[in-house]
Amino acid sequence: MKAIVYEKYGSPDVLQFKEVEKPTSKEDEVLIKVSAASVNAFDWHVMRAKPFLVRIMGLGFLKPKNKIAGADIAGRVEAVGRNVKDFQTGDEVYGCGRSSFAEYASINKSKLALKPSGITFEEAASIPMAALTALQGLRDKGKIRAG
Repeated sequence: MKAIVYEKYGSPDVLQFKEVEKPTSKEDEVLIKVSAASVNAFDWHVMRAKPFLVRIMGLGFLKPKNKIAGADIAGRVEAVGRNVKDFQTGDEVYGCGRSSFAEYASINKSKLALKPSGITFEEAASIPMAALTALQGLRDKGKIRAG
């Protein structure tokens, strides 16, 4: 399958469009045929490994552990791991994981949701990271509460 990969940290010049092995779904994962992915600041920070804390967070100290770029994803379920009960083949899903800049991605079931029928794959792929960032700003930093 085709994917956008990077083998070292750096500027966008490190990105390459390459043929890579198609992933398989592990026991708690869902294999997704990617229909759309979005680009956001998180992808840029991870690609550059800046701030340096990104490396310490388990993404790879000297070089990226996960070589396929991208986080936000939307697509159709192609296969599910044996512990996955909430999704089945053919379901339209969206979420936030890793390796979304590829034809297929295997994402942990806890990072996915069923795509609402009233939105496109492109719209769904633009939601996860932006929504999480907004939630953290309102709830954690803004201390917003009911009432």
